[in-house]
Amino acid sequence: MTPDELKLLIRTVPDFPNAGIQFRDITTLIGNGRGLAATVQMLAEAAQAAGAAGIAGMEARGFIFGAAVAVQLELPFIPIRKPGKLPIATIGVDYALEYGSDRLEIDPDAIEEGDNVVIVDDLIATGGTAEAAAKLLRMAGANVEQSLFVIDLPDLGGARLLEDNGVSVFSIMQFEGE
Repeated sequence: MTPDELKLLIRTVPDFPNAGIQFRDITTLIGNGRGLAATVQMLAEAAQAAGAAGIAGMEARGFIFGAAVAVQLELPFIPIRKPGKLPIATIGVDYALEYGSDRLEIDPDAIEEGDNVVIVDDLIATGGTAEAAAKLLRMAGANVEQSLFVIDLPDLGGARLLEDNGVSVFSIMQFEGE
């Protein structure tokens, strides 16, 4: 399948979660076996071209795509978790949200110093979560230079934010607007 064909599998839900937002719902993409396989293949090819030694994905939808890419490439998967989800001592980073803050955590032993880790997620909007993930992975000793997304919402500036922080961005498709 082509990126344009995959884009047709994304459901747009108007006014969710707030009025004026066009929510890009990937559940219709992951519910299509052929579309999911094509998406994972495209992400895996990009991760392989980036020389990935590990794949990191943020909870929750980054687990879907990141784990599938890691399996396809036979690489380790590093889950980036919400606070309090790991039963061991973790390292974490707090980051700002539009209204408040959040935190991401990882197992510090999941990464070998200097590992080339590629971030995989379903969508990049403002980039705050992905930027925090890159910072956290770097704190753990990873080399983070590439991120991969199914969808980019370029008007929200997330790709620019990551690139300003030394992380290249690849996306399969883009949707203009919010």
